[in-house]
Amino acid sequence: MTIKDTREEWEIRSTETPFTGNKTSVRTDEVVMPDGSVVSRDYQVHPGSVAVLALDEEDRVLLINQYRHPVRHKLWEIPAGLLDVPGENPLHAAQRELYEEAHVKAEDWRVLADVYTTPGGCDEAVRIFLARELSEADGERFEAEHEETDMEHARVPVGELVRRILAGDVHNNCLVVGVLSLVAARDGDGLDALRPADAPWPARPFEN
Repeated sequence: MTIKDTREEWEIRSTETPFTGNKTSVRTDEVVMPDGSVVSRDYQVHPGSVAVLALDEEDRVLLINQYRHPVRHKLWEIPAGLLDVPGENPLHAAQRELYEEAHVKAEDWRVLADVYTTPGGCDEAVRIFLARELSEADGERFEAEHEETDMEHARVPVGELVRRILAGDVHNNCLVVGVLSLVAARDGDGLDALRPADAPWPARPFEN
């Protein structure tokens, strides 16, 4: 048995979009089950996202602290953002987010992990990058707005973040997946064996 996710699409008898928002929408599909029955499935349609685990020379991860209204929490997170343009190169989007949210640039980029955040109710796919060889970005800082106006920044050692994750102190999925994937990669074949930054991403195809 090969442990690898495989693409499959069951028959859809009908579909409608009862809600369309600024960035996402809600879709209702009538899906044929293996036994022939037809059931209704509601889910959020999402453009996809990128996230950046930026690791500095002191083995610290760059974090931001941001208010997230749906969960009524200020969460510690790694820089992340939407794929605003269909077909956008995810590396370019990740570099933009690192600049806008932290005013940082990186010379070495790798793919750390690809995940579906909540596949039972949303089609969001996220590519998490590892960024190393950090330095301050050129030019003026990006002008923040909305939830980002009171954003805090921190650099936290990897070991401390692992302890915080296992203690239940931090909950952002990209932070949790990114940090634990980093530790696993180090314990495995090493960070230089990670996929290149332009590795194919079937969930959100793009052109280099």
